[in-house]
Amino acid sequence: MTAIGAELKKRLQFALAATLGAAPGILTLYQSNKLRARRKKDRSWVTSADRDAERQMRRALRQKYPGDSIIGEEFGETKGKTEWTWFLDPIDGTESFVRSVPLFGTMLGLEKGGQAVLGVVHFPALNETVVAASGQGAWWRPSGKKRFLRARVSGVSRLEKAMISTTSAANFQKTGWPRLYEELVRRSGNDRGWGDCYGHILVATGRADAMFDPLMHDWDCVALKPIVEEAGGAFTDFSGNPTAKGKSAISTNGRLHAAILKIVQKMSIRRNF
Repeated sequence: MTAIGAELKKRLQFALAATLGAAPGILTLYQSNKLRARRKKDRSWVTSADRDAERQMRRALRQKYPGDSIIGEEFGETKGKTEWTWFLDPIDGTESFVRSVPLFGTMLGLEKGGQAVLGVVHFPALNETVVAASGQGAWWRPSGKKRFLRARVSGVSRLEKAMISTTSAANFQKTGWPRLYEELVRRSGNDRGWGDCYGHILVATGRADAMFDPLMHDWDCVALKPIVEEAGGAFTDFSGNPTAKGKSAISTNGRLHAAILKIVQKMSIRRNF
């Protein structure tokens, strides 16, 4: 193993422990009348559980890697002095969390020199975890299992046979793509609304074939990109750029990606700005 591979392995072990460590506090407030929640300016939720979990994860990061930068959804950026930057989202899918739906996840991603190289996503209410690091594969611990299994995307190669998903059809309206998801649904085999990070993880573990999010933040994407790619899939923005910084995201099993991008490109001509 190379020096960078060994460093990533060490950092992945730490990231997994930090992410799992936030779960008990989150679950204490899940489905609890002690939870405090409010709407932010963008109408998304923030809760006491989000803020407490991010504080805990930031403390762990500062203690272990004090020179690294940290960017989190709730408390913004803490600039460091190294080429490593951590991206954390303590509860991705807060809409699900406040409605007592278990499809929310805690995400911790890592960039080296601007490239997403590591991701951990844990679903506290499902007790399910997926991890990956560049060159080391993606690994999935299903709900109720103790061991990690190799995560692999599906083998579906025709869009008309594919299961697709999105977080919210309304986000296509908000971002000027009013007809795009309608066209993707028409061309695909089936669709569901398995949203937020859960939908992308379904792609990485072969349970869905494509996931679309026209409205994303960096802390949503940095953990997901290495997971999907190490599982054999493709992760790009809506323009087809393989980036975690594109403010949109398409995860697929790879086999479907070119056909999907062709549809997106065609529909971009009709896009409303």
